Amino acid sequence: MKKVFLSDSGPETSSAIYSFWRWENEEQLEKEKIKEIISFTLSLGINAFDISPIYGKGKLEELFGIALSELNIEREKIVLFSKIGVRLPQEDGSVHYKELTEKSIKEQIELSLQRLNSTYLDVLLIHDFDPLMNIDAVASTLTSLQLRGKVKHIGVSNFNVQQHKLLASRLSNEVVTNHFELNLLNTKALEDGRIDFIKENYSKPMAFGPLADGRILNGNDQLAISVRKSLEVIAAKYNSNIEQISVAWIYKLGALPIIGSLNKERIQNAATASDIQLTHADWHFIYDSTKIN
Repeated sequence: MKKVFLSDSGPETSSAIYSFWRWENEEQLEKEKIKEIISFTLSLGINAFDISPIYGKGKLEELFGIALSELNIEREKIVLFSKIGVRLPQEDGSVHYKELTEKSIKEQIELSLQRLNSTYLDVLLIHDFDPLMNIDAVASTLTSLQLRGKVKHIGVSNFNVQQHKLLASRLSNEVVTNHFELNLLNTKALEDGRIDFIKENYSKPMAFGPLADGRILNGNDQLAISVRKSLEVIAAKYNSNIEQISVAWIYKLGALPIIGSLNKERIQNAATASDIQLTHADWHFIYDSTKIN
């Protein structure tokens, strides 16, 4: 798998990213299984991993850090993405909520680095826009983390264009990406300006849910059926399958698909899709199938 620069200032990463967001239950949160997936994705050329303190309520971070150590993988050989801003429900009865303050940002970063046994994150994503945040205080804290070497790059997750612009206006370094859902059953980012704005800033988006949580493969609604028919036509042309073509359609946009499956076959389908070079006609043929009345 080829490497690409996420933006003008980096980092250089594999053109697909593996995310552990589906690793939620006790059976999945096993060190040996995590080691197996890390080794498998690296063998496919995927060296970028999406981690978060809310995945497995922090246990995933800890096990991931141990797995890297036991696999003797040099920290510089991988690209780590993590998120801040979302607080999970606590034992005191508090609800799921957002919090972006100087104190909470520093606490979350320090705890994540400790669990991951790392001195830095390659990309820190601000997970959802919090209308209560003091944008200047947040920007100052993020800049401080970059100057101290704890965070190399800043990105955002699920920000609209104006929210993206607001944070970028307060930072001296660029916002390198926006992480949002993008697939053939959810093309909003193509139509609301998010992808245009990212390209305007010479960066690339991170696209989660490339298969719409399986709906592209198995959905019975009119949109899913329409899209699947077009994918079957193009898949036959490239001697591939509809999973690969769905992800190839995202690659063609210059986006980095986020692979969240625990199934090795599906991970491989998404990774090998980067070898499929859709023509403009093929890409638009598929896209047109999303425009149903």
